[in-house]
Amino acid sequence: MAESALTTEELRQRVARLPRIELAHLPTPLEEVPRFADVVGGPRIFIKRDDCTGLLYGGNKTRHNEFLMAEALRRGADVVVWGAGVQSNNCRQTAAACARLGLECRLVLSRSAHRDEIQGNLLLDYLVGAKVEIVDAEIGPELDEVIIKRAEELRGKGRIVYSWDRHEGRPLAAVSYLLCLAEIVDEMQERQLPIDAIYVSSAGATGAGLTLAKAVLGLACPVRLICPIKWPWDTRADMAEIANQVASLLDLPHRLGADDIDATEDYIGPGYGAISEGGMEALDLLARYEGILLDPVYTSKAMAALIDHVRKRQLKAGQNVVFVHTGGTPAVFAYRDELMEAKKGR
Repeated sequence: MAESALTTEELRQRVARLPRIELAHLPTPLEEVPRFADVVGGPRIFIKRDDCTGLLYGGNKTRHNEFLMAEALRRGADVVVWGAGVQSNNCRQTAAACARLGLECRLVLSRSAHRDEIQGNLLLDYLVGAKVEIVDAEIGPELDEVIIKRAEELRGKGRIVYSWDRHEGRPLAAVSYLLCLAEIVDEMQERQLPIDAIYVSSAGATGAGLTLAKAVLGLACPVRLICPIKWPWDTRADMAEIANQVASLLDLPHRLGADDIDATEDYIGPGYGAISEGGMEALDLLARYEGILLDPVYTSKAMAALIDHVRKRQLKAGQNVVFVHTGGTPAVFAYRDELMEAKKGR
């Protein structure tokens, strides 16, 4: 038997039970992009501008950090140990959140997916005062072990550490994207328009939160998760687990399985952190026809999937598609050479 749907306000009331600190500019705008849609053909396209969440150029991790940093403060942390790739949007926004909250930030960054010149997100990490260590560990379990080790070293010195933990952190981060979908639903209802599909770049907490919110709010439209990376585990099962942990946190009866996660790895291109041909086309079109930048690693590939689905007639004229722009635009500067070389070939 299907669980009864909550209203957006009822969902917000559930989330309000959790510790949260205001960091983001919310609600973010929902903008229609008609010139881009005309070029692509097919449906009306609306962009949820989560690149405009504030906090050092914004992005989806600013929403995440409203809950993650609230937990850090609840635990009395005086230092945050975080890590990802050397051009991590996550780490840039976490470093900024720490600066705002007066917490020391230690970043362990992997150079495995990109060169480590001080540019883009990495430059911003330094500017907001993060202490940066660049390592060769691969993103995923190998890098996680280095982060755990650095956190334990600090605890051994008497520091109160809040550190990245894949199992504890992701459910708290995912909660924020239940609220994002509630915003989208309200904004589309104000326009008196149905939602026929939602697209986002995610292989983790953001997509898990959106997919759970779809179930909780009783939406029929697909939430299509375009994975930017291939993890060394079953991504769909992993995201379902995150969603179920969120449901437990919020005392919701909904439970998801791997088959409920609409995720694809078909648009990663040459690999994580590498520009794809379809992503470059998407970045180029949206910039030239709407003045909105996608990033080369995440959102451009998700938009490439949307464009491909239009061309395959999976999305049609008369439908309304929402694209969640998760940010990442500072990385454009770090990919200057690759972007200009790709543009020459267009």
